[in-house]
Amino acid sequence: MTGINVTHKMYMQGDYKMKNPIWHVEDSSWKASKIILMMKRNNIVPKTICEVGCGAGEILKQLQSKINTECMLWGYEISPQAFELCKNKTNEKLHFELKDFLQEKNVHFDLILLIDLIEHLDDYFNFLSEIKPKSQYKILHIPLDLSVQTVFRSSPIMRARTLVGHLHYFTKEITLQILEDVGYQIIDYFYTAGTVEIPAKSIKSYIARLPRKLFFAINQDLSVRIMGGFSLMVLAK
Repeated sequence: MTGINVTHKMYMQGDYKMKNPIWHVEDSSWKASKIILMMKRNNIVPKTICEVGCGAGEILKQLQSKINTECMLWGYEISPQAFELCKNKTNEKLHFELKDFLQEKNVHFDLILLIDLIEHLDDYFNFLSEIKPKSQYKILHIPLDLSVQTVFRSSPIMRARTLVGHLHYFTKEITLQILEDVGYQIIDYFYTAGTVEIPAKSIKSYIARLPRKLFFAINQDLSVRIMGGFSLMVLAK
């Protein structure tokens, strides 16, 4: 993840890796599939892709195996511990940098990926403004932590803050308005259902899968607002 204005020390000093030893590699194939879905829905065939806050680099590795073989991919990461996990994934067309992406002044990509990133940034408004000219398209994936059940219980929000360092909490409407406020044109968006599609990591999550799935099939917006456990994938430029 990017270093711009990030005050949470867990990413730089090893606390994050201690709590999340493999840096969510197990979810990367699923996330890559959603990125590819967004690209296909909008006929986007990039020749260059950059992921800011690439973590262990597994999303880029998964993408490389599924898209145009001529595409060049770069991953930027500020955590030394995450960067160590990236190193063995490097190849001729997949590169990783231990660097704050905003310090790169003369780069431009067809597509920038911001996957589960902005909720970690102190000043995501400034970050989104500064990266705007650095690519034609952006794909963002943002967890929608705010729902009736998470606000009522409070523990899921605090767990997201303690375990994975979420500093900000979003709904679909807040997310889309933020992007418009920064000057982005929203091209497409859809919900992703990680809590339903990815193997459950706790008994509580497993029990909640069926009602979430059924409710979501009936009314997506209402299900997301009440039950939570969903994220938003957005394509913008």
